[in-house]
Amino acid sequence: MRPSKSRSAFTRFAKRTAHATGRPVTFFLAVAVIIVWAMTGPLFHFSDTWQLVINTGTTIVTFLMVFLIQCTQNRDSEAVQVKLDEIIRAIGHARNELLDLEELEEADLDELKRTFLDLANQARRKRLQVPPPSTDT
Repeated sequence: MRPSKSRSAFTRFAKRTAHATGRPVTFFLAVAVIIVWAMTGPLFHFSDTWQLVINTGTTIVTFLMVFLIQCTQNRDSEAVQVKLDEIIRAIGHARNELLDLEELEEADLDELKRTFLDLANQARRKRLQVPPPSTDT
């Protein structure tokens, strides 16, 4: 199932904006705006209004970009999770209970992580043929 065109106008807008703002030409355009603003400083006697223009402009752009970036990051994260879930599901001996780990509480994730760290340590000991640590105290 290959997605065609995004159905939501906001999603299409966010995708296009994220793509456009991530390009070198956009960065250099932003640098050019800063340079032009700095060069007009003497013309406006470095007034408070002159400073307010750049402060307001950058604040508005930053505020809006946070939401657009978050939108694209959420969509990308969801897509990666679905792809990983499909890989886990497709592997014959994989543990399907790991499919929705992103929904677990932090304590549950920590417990699973300890389990996998133990498995990794066991595999390393087996590979190196090092006896497991003794439990005698």
